[in-house]
Amino acid sequence: MKLNLFMLITQEFLMAFYQITYNKKYDFATLHNWGCTFRCPFCSYKLRGGADSKPGFMTPKPASFLTTEEIKTVLAGQRPKTVSLMGGEPSLAPDLEELLAFAKQELGAKTKLGHTNGTRIPTENLDYANVGFKAWSRDLHYRITGKPKDLIYTNFKNAWESGMQMEANLVYIPGFVGLDELEGLCGFLAGLDDTIPLRISGYIPVPGQPWKRPTKKQMAEAKETAEKYLKTVEASHLTVAEALDLSMRDDRFDVEVLI
Repeated sequence: MKLNLFMLITQEFLMAFYQITYNKKYDFATLHNWGCTFRCPFCSYKLRGGADSKPGFMTPKPASFLTTEEIKTVLAGQRPKTVSLMGGEPSLAPDLEELLAFAKQELGAKTKLGHTNGTRIPTENLDYANVGFKAWSRDLHYRITGKPKDLIYTNFKNAWESGMQMEANLVYIPGFVGLDELEGLCGFLAGLDDTIPLRISGYIPVPGQPWKRPTKKQMAEAKETAEKYLKTVEASHLTVAEALDLSMRDDRFDVEVLI
C-alpha cells in the first residue's frame, strides 16, 4: 500500500536540482530543486508567478539542470558543514539518495531537508527534516494538495521514531486552514513527543486567492492554541515584501550562488 501511494504521488513529475547556494556565516550549502507534486492554491511561488502560475513550480523554469557529478564537484570544492535541500519538493529528486550519501559519508556534512511536504523522508544519511503540513482533516488535505494525507503523517512518524531530528510547520489561514486543523496537527505531534518544534506560518496573500493575511491577534491565538499541546512553538507573520526577500528577516538567506 505504501509503495502504491508513493507511486501515485511521484509518477507525474521528475524533479531536479538547478542551483547551489552557499551561506558563509553559517557554512551551509543549499541544493535548490524545481517542481512539486502538491497543488496548494496558497503556494508562495504564486507571489512571483502570478495567479495563473502552477503551484510548486518556480517561475520561470530554470534554463538548465545540474548533473549529479556537477553537484558533487561543487560540494567537494566548498566542503560545507551542512548540506540542505530545498525548493518545491526536494525529496523527489532522482539522485537524492546518492547525494545524501556523498554529503554525509564523503564530506562528513550534516544533511537536511530544509523544507519538505513529507512525501518521502529517507532515514539513511539524512539528519533532519522540516515537514510542512497542509491540514489535519483528510478531506481538506486532499482538497489542498490533490494527494492523500496518510502517507505524509506516517512518514513523519517513522522518521521521528528512527531518531531523526524533526520539525513541523503549518500555514495558518483563518477561515480555511483554521484553529481546528492546527489543533489536530498539534495533537498528532504531541502524541509522538511534545518537544517536537512547530512553526506556525501566517498566510501570505497570493494572487488569485480569496483569503486574508491573519491579524496579529489571530496569530497570537494560534500560537496560544498550539502551546496547549507543544513546548516549542514559533510563529512567523511575514509581509509580501519579506516573503519575496527572506534575507530581510533572516540572514540564513543571505547567500552567494556557487553554480
